[in-house]
Parts: sequence; C-alpha cells; structure tokens
Amino acid sequence: MEITDLRRALGRKGEDLAAEYLVRLGYQVVDRNWRCRAGEIDLIARIDHEGRSKIIFCEVKTRSGLGYGSPLEAITYEKARRLRQLAGFWLAETGDHADDIRIDAIGVLIRPGVRPRISHVPGIDG
Repeated sequence: MEITDLRRALGRKGEDLAAEYLVRLGYQVVDRNWRCRAGEIDLIARIDHEGRSKIIFCEVKTRSGLGYGSPLEAITYEKARRLRQLAGFWLAETGDHADDIRIDAIGVLIRPGVRPRISHVPGIDG
C-alpha cells in the first residue's frame, strides 16, 4: 500500500471514529465529505435541543503519532474561516436551515495498541 493510500485510510478511520463520537453525544450526522469547488467539509451534524436546532460543521484531523504535533494543531484560523464560508455554500445548496450553526474541530489520535483518543473543540471560529 502506498503512503497516500495509508494516509487516506487513516483519515477515513479518524472520520468514522469522529462520526461515532458525535452520534454518542446525541448528534445526527447529516453529511460526510461534502465537496464543492471551494473545498470540503469532513462532517456535518445536527442537534436539536429544547426546541432549537444547531448544525455543526466539523473539520477532522487524524494522526498516528505526535511527531508533527497534535491533530488539532493542524487546524488553523484560516481553515476555520474557510469552513464558515463552506458552511454557507452547503446551506445554500441543501436548503437546510437551523437556529444556529457552529464550526468545530475534532482531532483523532490513532496509535497502534492504544485506544484512539478524540479531542473535540466546539466553536473554533470565534
């Protein structure tokens, strides 16, 4: 297997774990790997609470070690800003709406022989 295939498989596994994590928190995953010309959104989830709905747009970063820092360190302010723009494109394309939207970061650390570690930072765009 080539390095790019291994990275892709690691990323896919991290996104699967992140989606399962969100479902355990009570979110409904409504879209995955949504793409347009401007970029990609890894996970899009919805939660309804006390009569209010929220759509969460998530950037997921997965790493197999800490040699290049934690997975969350790879998510920059610029990436969060771009996700906010992509969220607007997704909302326009799908016609979906909610009382609120939020941009989250989810870091997944997958190391051999160790249970995967998920770090979730809600509201990274301010």
